[in-house]
Amino acid sequence: MARITAALAFAVLIAQAALSTPAALAASAAYYPLPAGSAPHDVAPAPDGTVWFTGQRKGFLGQLNPKTGLTDEIIPSARAHPRTASLSVPDGAAWVTDGGQNAIVRVEPFTKIVKLYPLPKEFPDANLNTATFDTKGVLWFTGQNGVYGRLDPATGKIEAWAAPGGGVDPTASRRPHPAMCGMPPLPAITSRGSIRRPA
Repeated sequence: MARITAALAFAVLIAQAALSTPAALAASAAYYPLPAGSAPHDVAPAPDGTVWFTGQRKGFLGQLNPKTGLTDEIIPSARAHPRTASLSVPDGAAWVTDGGQNAIVRVEPFTKIVKLYPLPKEFPDANLNTATFDTKGVLWFTGQNGVYGRLDPATGKIEAWAAPGGGVDPTASRRPHPAMCGMPPLPAITSRGSIRRPA
């Protein structure tokens, strides 16, 4: 682990049922400095109290321990370009869309063992963007080059399809549409680091 000394600060917002008002949300925000140049993109709280985040520019997945202020940097490969961190509910592992490797990446929370799930060969450059788990534990993802798909962690099977209309608008919601996953609307983190709550 390396102590985080850079000036960059990143808001770690832990979603709880109590965060139903702007005042409660502001009172529950904590700020932690992160490695310089990491360009954090997404954040996801883990069941053990640590927080996963993607360091998109430097190509790593970070695991911050708010109690100590220390972080681990996990680098899946030299080609890594991690974008979105999602947490699986059953095991607390980090699941990441990695556009550089054109794969979904799973990182064990304790051993830090990395497992890749490459996209089907029919989609060699999906430009992977965002992922979310549905109520059955299946991971759905989007690619900005007109791709959407799903990964079943129980079997390791990954499927992808061309998006209707030929593309996924990168300016639209940064999560797969909840209706696609059979879920209610989800909050999303904006490019400014704030949480956008569904109407």
